[in-house]
Amino acid sequence: MKKILVANRGEIAIRVMKTAQKMGIKTVAVYSTVDRNAPHVKFADEAVLIGEAPSNQSYLLGQKIIDVAKSLNVDGIHPGYGFLSENAEFAELCEANNVTFIGPKSYAIKVMGSKLAAKDAVKAYDIPMVPGTDQAITDIAEAKKIAQGIGFPILIKASAGGGGKGMRIVEKEADFESQMNRAISEAVNAFGDGSVFIEKYVASPRHIEIQVMADTHGNVIHLFERECSIQRRHQKVVEEAPSAVLTPELREKMGQAAIKVAKACDYVGAGTVEFLLDDAHNFYFLEMNTRLQVEHPVSEIIAGVDLVELQIQVARGEKLPIKQEDLKINGHALELRVYAEDPLNDFLPSVGHLEQYQIPQGEGIRVDNGFEEGMDIPIYYDPMLAKLITYGKTREEAIQIMLKAIQEYKVKGIETTLPFGAFVCQHEAFTSGNFDTHFVKKYYSPEALQQQTETEAHLAALVAVKQYLEDQKQLRVPTN
Repeated sequence: MKKILVANRGEIAIRVMKTAQKMGIKTVAVYSTVDRNAPHVKFADEAVLIGEAPSNQSYLLGQKIIDVAKSLNVDGIHPGYGFLSENAEFAELCEANNVTFIGPKSYAIKVMGSKLAAKDAVKAYDIPMVPGTDQAITDIAEAKKIAQGIGFPILIKASAGGGGKGMRIVEKEADFESQMNRAISEAVNAFGDGSVFIEKYVASPRHIEIQVMADTHGNVIHLFERECSIQRRHQKVVEEAPSAVLTPELREKMGQAAIKVAKACDYVGAGTVEFLLDDAHNFYFLEMNTRLQVEHPVSEIIAGVDLVELQIQVARGEKLPIKQEDLKINGHALELRVYAEDPLNDFLPSVGHLEQYQIPQGEGIRVDNGFEEGMDIPIYYDPMLAKLITYGKTREEAIQIMLKAIQEYKVKGIETTLPFGAFVCQHEAFTSGNFDTHFVKKYYSPEALQQQTETEAHLAALVAVKQYLEDQKQLRVPTN
């Protein structure tokens, strides 16, 4: 593999290109009109304009991307995450055009792309699943009977869904019909598919996912877990590895379950198996993400691997260079997704001009970044600017380095999730490890963030005054 096209933008495109460069592989960037001067375009060896700003006129044009790849003699396409990364048709298109898709085969993407097909595929492997239906339902009367059998509270989920769309929690029977109608309508609007399924609602769950890696020679390994319970609108904002609550025994059980899930769909490459963990530490299979995850750096750090390098090696047909027994957890890593969102205004996107943009540096700090000072934040794409990752020998050290890094991250012109990250890292529920996916609902409010910011500003002012008085004292000391 001598040349790779990265079918993505922003920080993930640069992240993939850095590894390709390290491996002596040339890179091709594709870009939309609004991304003409973006850092990923400058970073690549070659760059090609593929269309207008909206992603359905640029980054989602599978055939156009294939045409660019063929015209430049590209050997492989890395899709990053989002866009075409979990598009089975695009994977097939690559296969049909003799371009290596750096990811799983289309079969695995299809199976795991449907929550019901995924459950069906892993059924034979004795993997724990949340009690619920194993087929799609649109008949409300029939669904109500099933819900009564499972017992409330229940969760209605769109079969083709993701990102919290088409998902409804129903606490009591009286609300069932209206919530079912809303879930079906949301699923049709978001995915063009109104089929939903019902499962028992797990109260106080933690969202734990296992990173897996598989080659074409039948080898599958897991690279431990990530804790992803700090979420807003069912989407992750703070992730860490390892989890503060998993015992070595539970980690091994979940790791082996994840390997079985990968084997159930003949998986190849990097993938993530997601589980819910209840308050009694029972775990249940949720879904599989058939791509590299946003939060992959925390796994890379604790396992001491480069996941993109492993993806490329596997795509070249090589055997995995590591075995399960070679892996052990080193230290602790945290990741904060730095979104252009206003945490004081319901995390709404905050588009604008980056008047100031300086990223923190230093020991224990890694920033996977996609922006530069002076750039505008486009409204067309996911509002993530960068990922701020910190690591230390212990969880406490990683948290302290994160707080310092947040303080040193300078952004002006837009609002970001940096203050929210500081709020999380200083909250007793997070520092104690005693939290779940309801952290934001339970503890966070714009007022609480405002209060914390004011307290910090007051303390900083007191420290400055104290320092000033100390300096004055020293100045007055006579020299003779």
